[in-house]
Amino acid sequence: MALITVTISGYPSSGKSTRTAQIYDFLSSASSPQPKVKAISDDDLATSDLRKLDSLQEKIARATLFIAVTRHIAKDTILIIDGMNYIKGFRYQLYCKAQEAGVRVTTVYVLATPDQCRKWNDERGDGKRHKPQASNVKPSSMVCWDAPLFTIPWDDPTPPLECISDAVTTGIVKPPNIGTQVTPKAPTDALRTQEHMTHALVSALMAAQAAGPLGGPIILTIDTLEPSSNTSANDSSVLRVRLKLPHRALTLSGL
Repeated sequence: MALITVTISGYPSSGKSTRTAQIYDFLSSASSPQPKVKAISDDDLATSDLRKLDSLQEKIARATLFIAVTRHIAKDTILIIDGMNYIKGFRYQLYCKAQEAGVRVTTVYVLATPDQCRKWNDERGDGKRHKPQASNVKPSSMVCWDAPLFTIPWDDPTPPLECISDAVTTGIVKPPNIGTQVTPKAPTDALRTQEHMTHALVSALMAAQAAGPLGGPIILTIDTLEPSSNTSANDSSVLRVRLKLPHRALTLSGL
């Protein structure tokens, strides 16, 4: 379905959790088919306090949040990420993860003035105050990892919930690029199979060279199954290889 990244500009305490609750309630009450909606926040992951310490602890908090996103991201789930998300590199990391999973990306930018955020932060009585020097990078609709971008002013009582819902349910799913595509892994017995085929091919070449004149076109018949293979006899196990050999003797080391 979608991946919604809730981002803020300026200081913390801008009201992003309030906007997350509004979006969550609206999407959860959507008409049939009922989407699965999941919200992830620093409070849920118990990483809010880490962001108040130093840059190293904040990196740990972001890594914890990204692991939670990786765990819950799915095509049948609308995932709302309620965190600081002020670093564009981290938003790009979320974007790449969404591309890999084949889901949509939407950024909600909660706009509040630094003075208003500072005032709300000072008035908090829940023990969740943030350090006032927290950095901020404003998202931009001009870059792919922030688009489509919805900007909600802090004093707007009616955010564009309908437009956000359309973006996460019917918007364009951006195709994965080379960097986000999952590379298929080789079978666990790939090396053993390669060694068997190489030995069989070399043995067939040496036998053919000993049986006939040197050089010219030749067709080799190779058994692709190892002697210990449990594959049934009905399976195709013969490979025919057409080669043109040089008019000279080929040594075992050369092959």
